[in-house]
Amino acid sequence: MPCPTPASPRRSRLTGRLEVAARAAPASDPARSRGRRLPEPPAPTRSEFQRDRDRIIHSTAFRRLVYKTQVFLNHEGDLFRTRLTHSLEVAQLGRSIARSLGLDEDLVEAIALAHDLGHTPFGHAGQDVLDDCMHEHGGFEHNLQSLRVVDHLEQRYPDFDGLNLCFETREGILKHCSRRHAVVIEAIEPGGIATRFIHGGQPSLEAQLCNLADEVAYNAHDVDDGVRSGLIELEQLLEVDLVREHWQSARDAHPGLAGKRLLFETIRRMLSAQVYDIIDATSAALAEARPADADAVRHAAKPLLCFSPEMRARSTALKRFLFANLYRHPQVQSTRARAEQVLRDLFAAYTADAAQMPADFADRPDRERACADYIAGMTDRFAIREHQRLTGRSLF
Repeated sequence: MPCPTPASPRRSRLTGRLEVAARAAPASDPARSRGRRLPEPPAPTRSEFQRDRDRIIHSTAFRRLVYKTQVFLNHEGDLFRTRLTHSLEVAQLGRSIARSLGLDEDLVEAIALAHDLGHTPFGHAGQDVLDDCMHEHGGFEHNLQSLRVVDHLEQRYPDFDGLNLCFETREGILKHCSRRHAVVIEAIEPGGIATRFIHGGQPSLEAQLCNLADEVAYNAHDVDDGVRSGLIELEQLLEVDLVREHWQSARDAHPGLAGKRLLFETIRRMLSAQVYDIIDATSAALAEARPADADAVRHAAKPLLCFSPEMRARSTALKRFLFANLYRHPQVQSTRARAEQVLRDLFAAYTADAAQMPADFADRPDRERACADYIAGMTDRFAIREHQRLTGRSLF
């Protein structure tokens, strides 16, 4: 009978942390949810968080994500990430980590799939334009727009607008919120999802996990898409410690490996290292803080779902590299300028003549907000077509 293979020091240490996490992680419990805005009878075959996930997947806003920009516009290539594929990657990473830490996987998946529902066409360029256009009318924030989608804008059910999601899912969707908007939400929903932006505190561990999985996912896939596009070279990326370390380990393990296989193996190792680091660092933070339950997590002074300090520094360095070399690349900036013009022209056209929008937007008394809601819901290619229809010009 063969002797068992000894566990590696890395695996032994991680296994020990997981045992602590399994005892200490206060997962959100769907049976103890703080409920929905409008009470509903429970579903006979699904938990409350499973029900939320299913409603999100079947929403119109979710389907539109397939034609919304992450970094590269939809027409620039079929293999680049979109908001939909990004959301799926966040959900996959989130569920894997949640399973190891004993958190509620369904809540993590629901938050991950919904966190970008409010994103505009053309990525962050679209958000910046709409925020500028809405400066005198309350501004525009994409996280707040995601909440508007699930609370108001989806029209699928006979008894309510929106998706009527659980508090815990909505709390995770509202990842960021300015104080001025938080005050408005708090007045409508005292002690609710905006309280932490006014009085401090944290969201659930599942929401914290989605925040971190979002960062891990976009750093990794933007490396892939950046190299695939030709806008950045792998040699440039080797300036970044996180990339260089795992590129070297891939080469050491597979001598002669080159090209896209080397890139993919480097990214795979980067992802694994970050996932293990999150599990390890979070297990240690939970063991130290010992929160009694999910509500105790909300009163913590800082997030308990975290990177180690070393990995946080490495992830931040990669993010800064991508900002300087990919997001600010002249080719990306050129596309951004045209995208901004499309959305400015659309906003001007719709505010001047609301009849150019569908009736359920045109008939609303808050014209500017109706225009922002309509534009934010567009896909890249629909916005381009609408711009050509209304102006007679083609910018793409």
